[in-house]
Amino acid sequence: MTGRDVRERFWELPLAELTPREWELLCDGCARCCLKKLHDEDADRLVYTRVVCRYLDQEQCSCTAYKRRNELVPDCLVLDMSVLQASVDWIPDTCAYKLRYQNKPLPDWHPLLAGSRARMQEQGIAVTGRVISEEYVHDDGLEEHVIRWVRA
Repeated sequence: MTGRDVRERFWELPLAELTPREWELLCDGCARCCLKKLHDEDADRLVYTRVVCRYLDQEQCSCTAYKRRNELVPDCLVLDMSVLQASVDWIPDTCAYKLRYQNKPLPDWHPLLAGSRARMQEQGIAVTGRVISEEYVHDDGLEEHVIRWVRA
């Protein structure tokens, strides 16, 4: 995967050195960041639910309103270097941005290394088939959908 705007093995570079195109390509497309999160006050920790944003195409694990996501969902985080440090505590532990921020390598299932999303799917990283849209869950019922297969 090379080109004028994408360097060889760019994912090994410091995040601050990535071009906008390389930054976008670093995302594995798992959609775990689209899961609704709750703060467990008793344990003082963040927990994930299987409830996803209404704009997530669950089969493709992609946002159907990507360019307008902040307009349509004001609390949707547009992840870039300016917010990464403040967000790293809630970002899933499999996230390439978090791993590279922590100077860790990408896992072997990452599409940039594996060449496709197949290994990621086999490893159960993508949310496909495991989630429900927020359209079908009342805000007061989120606690009923807490999951343990994603950690921050």
